[in-house]
Amino acid sequence: MFMRLARVVRSFTSHLPTLAVAASVSIASITSPLASTSSFVAGLWPEAQAMGVSRQAFEASFAGYSPNPKVMELTRKQPEFSQTVADYINKRVTGSQVGRGQRMRSEWAQTLAGVEERYGVQAEVVLAIWGMETNFGSFMGGNNTIYALATLTQNGYRESFFRKELLTALRIVSDGHIQPSQMTGSWAGAMGHTQFMPSSFMQYAVDYSGDGTRDIWNSIPDALASTANYLRAHGWQAGETWGYEITVPNGFNFEQAEQAGKLSLAQWQALGVGRTNGRAFPRAGDTAEFYMPAGATGPKFLMLRNFDVIKRYNNSNSYALAVGHLADRILGTGGFATPWPSGDFALNSSQRADLQRLLSRNGFDAGPVDGRIGPKTRAAIRAYQRHVGLPVDGYASGLLLTRLR
Repeated sequence: MFMRLARVVRSFTSHLPTLAVAASVSIASITSPLASTSSFVAGLWPEAQAMGVSRQAFEASFAGYSPNPKVMELTRKQPEFSQTVADYINKRVTGSQVGRGQRMRSEWAQTLAGVEERYGVQAEVVLAIWGMETNFGSFMGGNNTIYALATLTQNGYRESFFRKELLTALRIVSDGHIQPSQMTGSWAGAMGHTQFMPSSFMQYAVDYSGDGTRDIWNSIPDALASTANYLRAHGWQAGETWGYEITVPNGFNFEQAEQAGKLSLAQWQALGVGRTNGRAFPRAGDTAEFYMPAGATGPKFLMLRNFDVIKRYNNSNSYALAVGHLADRILGTGGFATPWPSGDFALNSSQRADLQRLLSRNGFDAGPVDGRIGPKTRAAIRAYQRHVGLPVDGYASGLLLTRLR
């Protein structure tokens, strides 16, 4: 979501959260001259006042403030993502996590039923996001949100974005939703049980408990309802799932499937696609997109509209698949029918370049050796796969690199 820069750093996905665009900012922007803290804070007041922030809330929020060097260190610690989708999901969707989600479902059954009735979002999906974001509230980040956002702004890191988030956070305090000392979250300003950025809080947080405040830090009902409200606002389809694990026929054209975009389930069925459990698709007119996160030998999926809605929370296929899978597991379904390829690993840029070099050396022109898997490299992979009798999926995997070596 445009709410969770911190998870970008932890997961290092190439799938950035919608709000987490700050992760792409060049390090050069961090080195801008640092204004003195007192003049920086003083310079914020006219803007804060114009946004309706009271002087009392402003002064309370900045009491004891000084830039936090650890926050700036975290902006620089953004190594390349080197984790397969299987690793990402297996780390986050565990038996322990599923069990805890089921216990939370029982503990908060009345709240979840009310939230589902009001917003039309399945309780298990809300639980899965809660579990993914903060492990059901067990770790919501230990940073003072005002201090963290002020540090990022003062140091010129994506200054326009974080300045707006900082001013919005000040307004949240001024409106009485939370005391500044209790407004804690990630180093990038994501807050509460389900990690809203301040701007998301202002737009989508709700007072489900009816106490006059929208408290996503201390009120689990408010946090869960706010998450459901966010999903509904972004197009959640009530009564529908996120997607289906599928089987494909022998000789299936994976390239064509990936390029097809959204087709109706009836059209996918005409291409030989079926559900792994053998059941019919409930609504043949629903549109879905083909997703193959681990190549032809791994699990394959048709992703529905709700999958895209989950990605509005965090623009990551891995994240959305993990949320959907965790929701299904909390509901009581089993794991994926197709196992993940054994021994596979994600390629870093050096390994991708090595793959390109080896393909070209073997007579399959992969284009420039730049570590970027583009159309030319994928075409070379497919040509190599045809040549040696492998499934032709164009997937750049660790297993493929090992074979070429």
